[in-house]
Amino acid sequence: MFDALKVKNECVQWIRDFFEENGKGCNAVVGISGGKDSSIVAALCVEALGKDRVIGVLMPNGEQTDIDMAKLLVNHLGIKHYIVNIKDTIDAIHKSIPFELSEQSVTNLPPRIRMSTLYAVSQSHNGRVANTCNLSEDWVGYSTRYGDSVGDFSPCSNITVQEMKQIGSLLGLPDVLVNKVPIDGLCGQTDEDKLGFTYATLDKYIRTGEIENPETKERIDRLHRINKFKLELMPSFNPDIEVKA
Repeated sequence: MFDALKVKNECVQWIRDFFEENGKGCNAVVGISGGKDSSIVAALCVEALGKDRVIGVLMPNGEQTDIDMAKLLVNHLGIKHYIVNIKDTIDAIHKSIPFELSEQSVTNLPPRIRMSTLYAVSQSHNGRVANTCNLSEDWVGYSTRYGDSVGDFSPCSNITVQEMKQIGSLLGLPDVLVNKVPIDGLCGQTDEDKLGFTYATLDKYIRTGEIENPETKERIDRLHRINKFKLELMPSFNPDIEVKA
């Protein structure tokens, strides 16, 4: 059984310990999308550090239909926030590259620009960037390498979607944020439509190894296998030369 209160409290303490060791007095900088993950991570940081040490960054790409959800979150938590529209930057890159970008490049460019934006804000505000991924998304590679997959600390990358929802409720977040249907923000589809299975099915499989549909199991296993590189350090050549330092 998942003890949401115990895990929530341990995560809050983990965040405090991280900042004590890796930036005492620094601020947590969180990209706010309006979805449950960034909302929960921001709320955890507020409980751990206080609202005066948490900065939210809203980064629409032109018009964002659910920007009101992101505004609801920062107003609910009472945290300082900035709105940085990345559309002009995206358009400039498209115009500057002398060929037509592939569909995958077009899809992954915005989250990489958003991460660059977060680090620009962070370095200007004595900050540490929060990674907002959860275990379920990471398991099947549902993130952009060097985009939303990175950060300076990751409170929830070992917590599944179903467990995140329980923690979000404990944190007192508005239900509309905790239980909002997840949309990837890249192509307009819901996460589950794009993946081809529900997070409930995935989470049960991760935690228990149980799954009913063999085709779904095969798809999950394949996605996990081909996307593991996103979670690993960059391969590096190591010559057989002694290091004495």
